[in-house]
Parts: sequence; structure tokens; C-alpha cells
Amino acid sequence: MISKPLTELLKKDNFGWNPQAEEAFRSLKRAMTQVPVLALPDFSKPFVIETDACDIGVGAVLTQGGRPLAYISQALAVRH
Repeated sequence: MISKPLTELLKKDNFGWNPQAEEAFRSLKRAMTQVPVLALPDFSKPFVIETDACDIGVGAVLTQGGRPLAYISQALAVRH
């Protein structure tokens, strides 16, 4: 969801840096450089998968011991 304004820039003939893209970039930079940061897995311990979905996107986070190991976020395309 955070990166959607950046993803929109990838569409054909749509690249134009704008305030929404700048805010998305800054938000992603904060999210990737502040605690919690991604950790390496310990295969001797259990994993937890948390998922979420709504009308506009889906996401999942793989955690271990309360720390994120991997994540995915996907915007859903509008169907007519």
C-alpha cells in the first residue's frame, strides 16, 4: 500500500515524480531503516505467517520471535 504511488509511475507514459511518490519513497525508506528490521531465519524455531486483504490489496508477513523475516504486498487491479 505504501509503494502504490511508486508502482503507478511504472505504467507506460506515466512517469512523473510527484508529491505522492516523494511521500511514498520517504515512508518506505523509514520503514526499511527503523526497527523492526528484517532478520535472518532460525530454522530450529517456529515461523508465523500473518496475512491481510482488502478491496485494494493483499499482504503477508513472515515472522519469527516477533521479528519480520519477509513480506509481500500486492495492489489488486481494478476489474470492470
